[in-house]
Amino acid sequence: MFHRGELVTLTIEQYAFGGRGIAKIPTDDGQFIVFVDNAFPGQQVRAKIDVKRKHHAEAKLVEVLERAPIEEVSSFQEISGAPYIFVPPAAQQAVKLASTLSTFSKISGQRNLNEQYDEYIASPSLFYYRNKMEYSFSSIEHHIPTGEDIDDAFALGFKRRGTWWKVESLEHPSGLFDEDWEQKLPTLREFLKRTKLPAWHPPRKSGFFRHIIVRKSFKNNQLLVNLVTSSEGLKKFNTKAFVAEVLRLHGDRIAGIQHTVNDDVADRSKIENGSTKMLFGKNYVEEALLGLTFQMRMESFFQTNPACAEKLYSKAIDYLLEDLEEGQEILDLFCGTGTIAQLVATRTPSAKITGVDIVPEAIEDAKENARKNNLSNVQFHAADVGKFLKEHPAYEGRIGAMILDPPRAGIAPKTLQKTIVLNAKRIVYISCNPSTQARDASILIDAGYVLEKFSLVDQFPHTGHIESIAKFIKP
Repeated sequence: MFHRGELVTLTIEQYAFGGRGIAKIPTDDGQFIVFVDNAFPGQQVRAKIDVKRKHHAEAKLVEVLERAPIEEVSSFQEISGAPYIFVPPAAQQAVKLASTLSTFSKISGQRNLNEQYDEYIASPSLFYYRNKMEYSFSSIEHHIPTGEDIDDAFALGFKRRGTWWKVESLEHPSGLFDEDWEQKLPTLREFLKRTKLPAWHPPRKSGFFRHIIVRKSFKNNQLLVNLVTSSEGLKKFNTKAFVAEVLRLHGDRIAGIQHTVNDDVADRSKIENGSTKMLFGKNYVEEALLGLTFQMRMESFFQTNPACAEKLYSKAIDYLLEDLEEGQEILDLFCGTGTIAQLVATRTPSAKITGVDIVPEAIEDAKENARKNNLSNVQFHAADVGKFLKEHPAYEGRIGAMILDPPRAGIAPKTLQKTIVLNAKRIVYISCNPSTQARDASILIDAGYVLEKFSLVDQFPHTGHIESIAKFIKP
């Protein structure tokens, strides 16, 4: 029926877990299903077939041709990172809830989640909730008003949906990040354009300006800015003038300005791929969560939606501390910068909490934050979780509670088995991908654990992402 790479026009009828629209096409052999990433029921879309199977296909959204009747178009500029910006939040939440519970039930084997399901935690802020945003430069611009592609341009904004080489310049706030910053971004773009240094040309892998990354502290209403360039034409770039322009636009909101030189042609903007120099101020901002202060550098992992993270952490800690005996040991695995471990430490001063994460920089931040928060009952180790558990067999039988907060792929089977051997009385599993959490849940259940409670947390309004918290107990 279709072939890979074909452009097709589809009407979306249903919503599937993870933000995939479902189109149904009648055939002599029954309905042929096409899953379209980031599409919503009621839309007519143009999509590009990415995977073709016998009874279904998977496609990438190229363009929304007709809006769903339920959508309410606003003044926000639609970007690929917020495909549902015009869908009423209540409708977004309804499809996320239904699709996630259905998927988790099928994969985990828990056929009826009515008894375990606790609540749906919505983001306190539906707009301007992000504390970090990355903007891309490109000399290939997709001009939104005309729909034309312009070469030798100077675009600064977000990648055109479904492409890696075209950028749509941000002319109006996206509704996700700081409104004032995004209102003034076109002015900064014009300033940089006047330097006559070119924007990055992805196919040619040449040019100067590559990315601007911004981190925001809601606590202090401050911004940390990192300009990423190549070294091509570096001597012609006036960094002092750049700093002066950023300060002119944003004044004392600017906590620090960094410049990273990155010549990695893979078009990645990670700081570790280049050398970074401070041009102004300090290299971190601070954020507050549930009364504690956390230092955030540009490369630090930190929850993107702090206000919603407070609700997520509060729920997870409530699950963790229910019926926990005084003085018991707690393990926080995949702890990142140690946020949860430190919050638990404030709630249970008599408990001993150990955090483990493979990223050394995250553990450095965790230790520094614990010191600043005057917490003495928490310790952190930079290590692979599986190796750490293998090298510390003394934890077996001693753990009263365990926190698991792995990456999207879930927990490696061998590592999960090592956590099971510890025989913790309760496990609280936080996941940014409920489908892999459901897979791991089935293994925990087979090992004798019981799923007691399950909540969903919507940290990313206007996207298909949803997070979940599951509490398992050992009867």
